[in-house]
Amino acid sequence: MSSDASEPAGAAGPTGSPGPSGPAGSAGALLLCRAEPAFVEPVAQLLRERMLLVEAGRGWSVLVPEGKPWLHGEEPVDRVLTGWATALAVGSGWPVLALWWDADRSGYTLAAGFRRTVGYVWLANGTPVGEDEAMRTFAARLGLDPVLDMQSLEALARPDTEADARARMRGLLAVLTRTGLTLPPGLAPGEPADRLREVARVQGCVRQIEWSGWRDAVRAEFGAVEKGPLGPWVRGPKARALAAAQVAAGLPLAVWAVRRRSGGWAAAAALLLAQGALGLAYDRMRARD
Repeated sequence: MSSDASEPAGAAGPTGSPGPSGPAGSAGALLLCRAEPAFVEPVAQLLRERMLLVEAGRGWSVLVPEGKPWLHGEEPVDRVLTGWATALAVGSGWPVLALWWDADRSGYTLAAGFRRTVGYVWLANGTPVGEDEAMRTFAARLGLDPVLDMQSLEALARPDTEADARARMRGLLAVLTRTGLTLPPGLAPGEPADRLREVARVQGCVRQIEWSGWRDAVRAEFGAVEKGPLGPWVRGPKARALAAAQVAAGLPLAVWAVRRRSGGWAAAAALLLAQGALGLAYDRMRARD
């Protein structure tokens, strides 16, 4: 519900909102990644969560969670998704947009690298309860048009008795279509998690994200990145500096997550530490090849 809220160094905080008061079964979520599926798949494996990965237009992919950890833990869906989005963003070079909803609220969280997350929330009836600055930061980080796109985003932050939370989320996605985003039919905000999973499974380009063990996951991730434009960031001085920064950011985040008993942020910390340590190991291994 806030823009750039303060949290542990190296990562941004969750929305800080209370758990949903409505039926938890109505909750759902999507993770939109601004990258092709081939680049998203190896990074997503490190979350160690079962997900379905589908192409979502030019330069976009969407991850659909197969599980529903917000039903079994103490964290609501928005905090779980914030942790996942942060973990994916710090482990890659592209932004991750988490869309989430439950019986009472809907919203988004945008994660980009090591910068603090930015998010916005609407009540079920469409009442905006976020800050205008969040929309401006959202537009800037995704490279949206500061005039035309910003006008559309500002409209989503104004009262509108005819637009509920679902309509607000559709409006947000309409703005992103100008960046190439096109969600497959049926993968829409407001749908139950079970429905999203079934729709994703029948897509022709669907990929099953499963944990295959550290060795395979690491080789797949670094191998894919090394072949792309970010190759210098997996080998050499830049890679070592990035890996060291990931470890330095992951340690305090892990301590904070344990104190807050936050599963989502614990996952982000674990991914940071794992990627940092494995990045250093991979650089050394490739140097010997």
